[in-house]
Amino acid sequence: MTAFILRQGLIVDGATPQVGDVLVVDGLVAAVGTRIDAPNGAHEIDATGCWVGPGFVDLHTHLREPGREEAETIESGALAGALGGYSALVAMPNTEPALDNVALVSYVLDRGARTPIDIAVAGAITQGRRGEMLAPIAEMAALGVRLFTDDGVGVQDPSLMRRALTYAKPLGVRLAQHCEDELLAGAGSMNEGAVSSRLGLVGRPALAEELMVLRDIELVRLTGGAVHFLHLSTQRSVAMAIAARGEGLPVTFEVAPHHFTLDETSCATFDSMFKVHPPLRTLRDVAALRAALVSGDVDAVATDHAPHAPQLKDLPFDEAPAGMLGLEHAASLTYEALGAESSDPTTFFQLLSRGPARIAQLRHGDHRVRHSAQGGALNPGDDANLVVFDPRQRWTVRREDLASRSTNTPYDARAMTGKVRATLARGRLVVDQGELA
Repeated sequence: MTAFILRQGLIVDGATPQVGDVLVVDGLVAAVGTRIDAPNGAHEIDATGCWVGPGFVDLHTHLREPGREEAETIESGALAGALGGYSALVAMPNTEPALDNVALVSYVLDRGARTPIDIAVAGAITQGRRGEMLAPIAEMAALGVRLFTDDGVGVQDPSLMRRALTYAKPLGVRLAQHCEDELLAGAGSMNEGAVSSRLGLVGRPALAEELMVLRDIELVRLTGGAVHFLHLSTQRSVAMAIAARGEGLPVTFEVAPHHFTLDETSCATFDSMFKVHPPLRTLRDVAALRAALVSGDVDAVATDHAPHAPQLKDLPFDEAPAGMLGLEHAASLTYEALGAESSDPTTFFQLLSRGPARIAQLRHGDHRVRHSAQGGALNPGDDANLVVFDPRQRWTVRREDLASRSTNTPYDARAMTGKVRATLARGRLVVDQGELA
């Protein structure tokens, strides 16, 4: 018998948070109570002053394998995720080659099963992510894939996107869209506006994102298919998605930590660590995203963890690839955005765990692809995917200490509040005292 007991943490189980113990035996939550007698040999974890809830789920992780293993592997990404409190990651399909068929999806799932956390896969919507012909969505869905996207570039052809939504609906899967009209975004490398003009950099207008959000909301209305909007970054995009959801349309959306913590002025140093697509926006957009987080209108926080080899990020700003690391500091940044000391632990876990698990359909274990149930209510019998988050711990990001193979974080040397103390995934203790166990 393998047993762990989490002592005297604030248990955030979906009801009213309360201080108590959580006992895990042989991979399952065995008991939750005010004070539990531990079996002999149980490993005790002091959770005093910490929040105990379901392990985080990231809807948007670039693991780079196959094809770009110098930047990240499935194993290194999983370890980075565990340190950040994640018990499950959804691997994006813009690998080389793209995850657009059963063989490649199976490869990632098999590699993921060897890591200490769950690795799910988002399949490509179109073959090679070229936006020309649909990928074999039904075949990948039969393998357990529940999310499909051409992330890195949106599906540009509206008729093809309409066909994809129509095809996906009876399969019970969701399409995830990277919202940027490439004809409008063009070769832009940062947000279009006064700052880009002053810096002499070509901009990517907010309208490039907002037009695709509007287009796909109308396609959802027409087809009834479900869409998840990836990394929305503007006030208008978020407002449109919230309104569509309010109408009862099957629309969900995520926001990324960099979009609610950084703004376009960060690019003034020409440091490519701050280059992302969609780009960092205005202070008004940042404020709108933070307000939506606090009000509970955001479905999920997703990292868009995008590692790149150092030599690529050393290129000039307009030539360097877009993307930054996110797994190891997303929880701290979310806690900060929710108001730190005044933040609501229930909203915190809704954004980082329960919401993402629902969207990715990881609420129930899928033994065909070795997924355990994520985002649970911490009831006895639930799979033990848990995180202990210390909201009082202060720490400083050091890029050389990150578990990722890459170092492209814009938060190097930034002081953070709130840190993961322990992560249990599949009933195993993966992180203890903030270190890999």
